[in-house]
Amino acid sequence: MEAIAAFEARQLRDVLGTFVTGVTVITTRDSSGVAHGVTANSFSSVSLDPPLVLWSQSLSSRSYGAFHDSEHFAVHILADDQIEVSNHFAKSRDNKFSGVPHGRGIGDVPLLEGAAAHLECVKVAEYPGGDHVVYVGRVERIAQSGRRALAFGGGKYMVAYSHDLGPTALRLGTSKPTDLRAIQLATNALPVISTQLGEHTLCLAVWGNHGPTAVHWEPSKQPVSDQLRPGLVMSITRSATGRAFAAFLPDEMTKHLIDEDLQVSTATLGSIAGRRAEFDASMVETRSHGLARAIGSTPSAIHQIAVNAFSAPIKDAEGQMVMALSVTSDAARLGSDWDAAVPRALALAAAEISAQISCA
Repeated sequence: MEAIAAFEARQLRDVLGTFVTGVTVITTRDSSGVAHGVTANSFSSVSLDPPLVLWSQSLSSRSYGAFHDSEHFAVHILADDQIEVSNHFAKSRDNKFSGVPHGRGIGDVPLLEGAAAHLECVKVAEYPGGDHVVYVGRVERIAQSGRRALAFGGGKYMVAYSHDLGPTALRLGTSKPTDLRAIQLATNALPVISTQLGEHTLCLAVWGNHGPTAVHWEPSKQPVSDQLRPGLVMSITRSATGRAFAAFLPDEMTKHLIDEDLQVSTATLGSIAGRRAEFDASMVETRSHGLARAIGSTPSAIHQIAVNAFSAPIKDAEGQMVMALSVTSDAARLGSDWDAAVPRALALAAAEISAQISCA
């Protein structure tokens, strides 16, 4: 490794980018009551006693004045399924909180929903740092959800996993080690299945520690979006993949996550009773048809367009669901009819993979 004495800003940024960090959204509210939020990976702990943390902000940021004048801020450590939240708050725009579920914390600071953790802070100091300012805050209140945190390094979003377990732990969650062969078998079949289904995006998912987790995407010649990444955790009640697991896995494996997901979604999607009734009805339909469905009447938070999706269970020799095979596409290209050619072909493909797994 050769040292560089004279370097440009771009080179320094690349070197600093090799330091993998978490991803945070920092929020505050200005004296006029307007909420502000920015994405930052400059967050760091400072001290446990007293409990201090810091982060830095560019002096050219539109919200610099708000954070400079405010006495409070909140740090949200994003979960690994919140890439769209990170991208949203990374952009300069007005009214960033419109349509974003959030509550209110100490000092009336906005608290985002769904984060891996958050810390509510009182600002105790700020220091000049070149073209940035460094804020130090005393932590007043904390919360942790148990979700896996989003990571960032080398200019890309990443998914962290425990070093002693290795990447198979990330891919399989609570699945058995023997599922590795099943995943490889199913993955190898996806290109042909995608062509048979009409060049729609396919997803292979397993049941992970935090629910339905994508292990492979087959984007096809007309990919549904550029946000297709392994490790993506999907909603168990709102996605077709999640509904398939909810319908065909034992209740004791899914009940906790279903209850949690329904509770979170009520902030934007109606009462808990209404959401529960809607979800229970979808479970009856799913079990009746042997596959799950999710109809997109509004743009998806992940794909940024309205999508329709179907998901079929892949089962082992004992008849237990081990994976989900899902098809997702622009709602204009993929209809919502249960008995249309694409969902019928998807169910058949999942059944064929199940038979191959049973014989393997």
